[in-house]
Amino acid sequence: RKKMGLLLLLIICQCAINSVKTHSVSNPNIILLMADDLGIGDLGCYGNRTLRTPNIDRLAEEGVTLTQHIAASPLCTPSRAAFLTGRYPIRSGMAAFSRVGVFLFAASSGGLPSEEITFSKVLKQKGYATALIGKWHLGMNCESSNDFCHHPLSHGFDYFYGLPVTNLRDCKPGQGSVFLKGVQNALVIPIQITGITLVSLVIVHYIGLLKVPFQALGYCLLIITISLVVLIFFFYHFRHLNCFLMRDHQIIQQPLSYENLTQRLTKEAMQFIGRNADAPFLLVLSYLHVHTALYASENFKGKSKHGLYGDAVEEMDWSVGQVLDVLEKLNLSDKTLVYFTSDQGAHVEEISSAGEVHGGYNGIYKGGKSTNWEGGIRVPGLLRWPGVVQAGAYIDEPTSNMDIFPTIVKLADAQLPSDRIIDGHDLLPLLQGKVTRSKHEFLFHYCNAYLNAVRWHPGNSESVWKVFFFTPNFSPEDSNGCYDSHVCFCHGGFITRHDPPLLFDLSRDPEEKVPLTPETESRFYEILRVVHQAVDNHTRSLHAVPNQLSWNNLLWKPWLQLCCSSPFQSCYCDYESGERPLEVHSG
Repeated sequence: RKKMGLLLLLIICQCAINSVKTHSVSNPNIILLMADDLGIGDLGCYGNRTLRTPNIDRLAEEGVTLTQHIAASPLCTPSRAAFLTGRYPIRSGMAAFSRVGVFLFAASSGGLPSEEITFSKVLKQKGYATALIGKWHLGMNCESSNDFCHHPLSHGFDYFYGLPVTNLRDCKPGQGSVFLKGVQNALVIPIQITGITLVSLVIVHYIGLLKVPFQALGYCLLIITISLVVLIFFFYHFRHLNCFLMRDHQIIQQPLSYENLTQRLTKEAMQFIGRNADAPFLLVLSYLHVHTALYASENFKGKSKHGLYGDAVEEMDWSVGQVLDVLEKLNLSDKTLVYFTSDQGAHVEEISSAGEVHGGYNGIYKGGKSTNWEGGIRVPGLLRWPGVVQAGAYIDEPTSNMDIFPTIVKLADAQLPSDRIIDGHDLLPLLQGKVTRSKHEFLFHYCNAYLNAVRWHPGNSESVWKVFFFTPNFSPEDSNGCYDSHVCFCHGGFITRHDPPLLFDLSRDPEEKVPLTPETESRFYEILRVVHQAVDNHTRSLHAVPNQLSWNNLLWKPWLQLCCSSPFQSCYCDYESGERPLEVHSG
């Protein structure tokens, strides 16, 4: 009888333990921390010895470090679309066929389509409180200045505090402009041609060779003048029109002030965690650091060994520490999965007008933001969940920022959508050491909407083959980026096509220094054959969708302009400093 009682007690204990284990990996809190333009070589846990990042490094010590974590795109907008949906941005129309691959204006009509299913939508349906704090960059309005069709609150977030577009040099006085050079280059020739044409028409009219109606000339001149006035007005007021802070649907600071901005974002994140400590929550803290314009508060300015860029990295690390501390204080650490990454690699071409380096460090990897060389897409990937995820582990398998979608959807006990392809894979088996191989046999690297390269990790090999169909033309030629154009582009004279494609084995040549040839790699043509077959299969899985980054969707549309006062008052308000917010008006 004693033995039976002991056996029963053991069974009850085992059931209780299993129950705890089951509970521990079900419905955790989720915190997703995303830096902007951070280089993988900027963090101590990835080898940096001069920047101080103890809090981010703590995530690595207490969790898993992914050493081959890949952004689905080397640009902000498409990478973030892929992150939220678990799908290549080409599937949602968030990949451009034109030169410009991101949204630049608050009053553009493109954005993440409402038909897309984000992880925030799924988790909200499962009872999670959801918040996005920081940068959005996935659109705002469609047809009117208050339809908010692309707004974070239309994509499953209960709460939004942050920037609808992005941080740009033009947002901060004295930091220069990302537009000036391009606008000058784009306008000089058309203005010259128009001027020469008008003068020529007047001359031939006066000498009698051709009768030109002066009314037509007048209309022509009027249209040109109005266009120039609108253009000058827009760029003169760019900061007010595009750089503003919102809380939910309300503008609370226009234009944005950088004073203690990271502290404000961090405070909002901590307050959200505090408000939802007793129920599962999803927090996406999307930092403005370290995209230019660079900034840092007085506590961090001038403290790092790498100028303002280093100050910004160290301030962001402080913010991560504040988030981890509040989890500890509320006894939530063991119930929370924390993920840290960057939307793409460092922007190596970022040099200030004073010659100071404002871009990050991609370690040993070639290229940077806007390219599919490893420096543009290999990003930090840190995941911590005490008691569930291995501590201090390194995983060198190909993983993607698209993997976050299926990972957290499964953790929330939700079902993956069955009506669409999800390109990401659940990371938990890898993170727990239950499997050693990634499910990503192939990863497809797009430059805007153009398939640029393919990564192949065969199941029976340690090799990671990477095939390039075209590469960007660096300028100057012997440099590591496209310094003449500030970013690299994806077509025409900006690229060099390769036939046969370039082939690298990243397991032996992670720096992508020496392309393999049929002479140096006996399986050269066999590898290309397998990759081409994978491309064919992938291409067949794509369906035509509206292009959200077409010129029509990218251009500034005055009727979509958000303004917290009126254009005649320069769209000014500052509720953050105590002034009452005014109702949003259309431009």
